[in-house]
Amino acid sequence: MTGTAKKWVSWLVKAVILVLAFTFIYRRLSNNQELKQFTALITTVSRTKAILILTLISLLMIVNYWFEAVKWRYLTSKWAPITLWQSIESVFCGLTLAIFTPNRWGEFGGRVMFLPPRRRIHGVFAMAVGTFGQLVITSVVGSASLLWFIYYFLPVKHWLYIGLLTIGAGFIILMLIFYFNVRWMVSLFNSIPFLKKYHRFFDVMKRYRFPELLRIMGYCLIRFATYSFQYYLIIHLLLPEIPIFKILLLIFSFFFIQSVLPTIDVVDISVRGATADTLFEHVTQQHIVIIAAVALVWLTNIIVPAILGSVFVLKLKFFDNAV
Repeated sequence: MTGTAKKWVSWLVKAVILVLAFTFIYRRLSNNQELKQFTALITTVSRTKAILILTLISLLMIVNYWFEAVKWRYLTSKWAPITLWQSIESVFCGLTLAIFTPNRWGEFGGRVMFLPPRRRIHGVFAMAVGTFGQLVITSVVGSASLLWFIYYFLPVKHWLYIGLLTIGAGFIILMLIFYFNVRWMVSLFNSIPFLKKYHRFFDVMKRYRFPELLRIMGYCLIRFATYSFQYYLIIHLLLPEIPIFKILLLIFSFFFIQSVLPTIDVVDISVRGATADTLFEHVTQQHIVIIAAVALVWLTNIIVPAILGSVFVLKLKFFDNAV
């Protein structure tokens, strides 16, 4: 393929990505009743307080992805060093591709395209470590909160709850053990005959030792606290009568349940709203408020970053010379 042909193909792929992303975003926003409901609800509270909270939620979105960019730069620092700005570009570009792909798989492609060609597959496995770390935080905190939810709100027999508590504790311990011994998964992959030839890629995960995995988990914990606080702020603004600890524990349970539901970001809002409403109906009957609050955070954390990331899609290079 000639250089000119490569350029045309590259621009065509970029155009397709942007058209898909903006089509999905437009279709979802143009029919989003939840956001319209939020607009009506926000007028019922103090204008000054509403502006302050909405501004803070927006700033927390920036903090959230700032630490994700710092984490991504740290993950790639051993074998494909990138600048912090390159990391920011790749994170937001990945969010644009994630918007229309199942389970956010496009995010992997968006990020690794900013790495040198011979390091892109390595980047996939490095990102897998960071994603697993985020899942561990969500699972550990979320499963503990879900056990609390079951104890207080669901009429289960004592013996059944003891069983659930045992399973939950075992699950938490196993998640932590596997995360801090990620090399076990590498050994498992290398033991499979048809995967063994790709050991040099799997071995990327073995290079992260306990202190590094602990640091990565620290970034994940900061992100978890950041978007948890976003949800708390908006729910507390609209429903100040719900105690703080109940809001947080229900939010943590919501994150855990949401993490195991396969979906696409752009239609994810309906699933998120239904899940949150099912949990929060045990403490409030203000269903519209909960669904609208979830819609606002979804808009802030998913749609806005995806739009911002569209700028960086134009910088993707699909035909670099190998380095």
